Amino acid sequence: MTPEVTRRHYLDAMGITAWASRYQLPNALPTEACEWDETPPEKTPPRERLQALLDDAPTPRSEPKAPSVNSPASAPSSVRALLGQAPADKAPTEPLPVESVPVESVPGSMPAAPAKPLQFSLSCVCIGQRWLSLHPGEITPQAQRLLANIWQAVGIAPDALSSVTLFKWPLMANTFAEDPLEEAREGLSAFMSGCASRQGWALERVLWWGEQPEDDGAADIMSVLNIQQARSDTLELPVWQGVALEHLAKNGAAKRNLWPQLSALGQQWKTFKAPENDR
Repeated sequence: MTPEVTRRHYLDAMGITAWASRYQLPNALPTEACEWDETPPEKTPPRERLQALLDDAPTPRSEPKAPSVNSPASAPSSVRALLGQAPADKAPTEPLPVESVPVESVPGSMPAAPAKPLQFSLSCVCIGQRWLSLHPGEITPQAQRLLANIWQAVGIAPDALSSVTLFKWPLMANTFAEDPLEEAREGLSAFMSGCASRQGWALERVLWWGEQPEDDGAADIMSVLNIQQARSDTLELPVWQGVALEHLAKNGAAKRNLWPQLSALGQQWKTFKAPENDR
């Protein structure tokens, strides 16, 4: 057990709460070091300190009474017995053994260390303030041009695409999490809700371009999206899944196989009717 862990264990046992910073804020100034007096104080062994207290204790004025069988021993006698010393009026006895319990063996003395959070990034593009296009990692300029060409081919104007918003998790470095997956889901949901509120998005579905036949690097993001029966439980939206744009740009057969699905998406976009304003 490290000295820091031992210190916190004893502070907790004494009922003293130890506070420590949980996150290292970016661009924060380092904590200034204090000048401590490193001269070690002279320590007296506990046995000698206790013996000095016994020698300085005043003699009781009242006449001593004969101790009964059920009466507990006096405090000085008990202490002397623990020190291995016999009283003057009694025969020497064997010192009482004192069992020492190591700190590591105490159950539940220290809580389990929190786990490290998931690490991933996600590129977000909103189409006509209705569809949310998600891409694992940071989308490249080539992939952006391919995305614009795809939607233009199915009848969606390129100006309907918003600028790319990059979401990185965790938000701060050197963080720890009690439940990494659940906290990542809450963070992504809060981020998307904030973007939709600020930019006036009325999201209807998610277009997930993360299927990578040759690489499973988007497995963490799939777990965070929590897609069940073509629906993301994290974002509470239906999900359409397509091949990653990087793979699509290098594979002509993949483009031909995906075209029927893209054409169907174009038809759904055209048949959409905006809801009338309530009067």
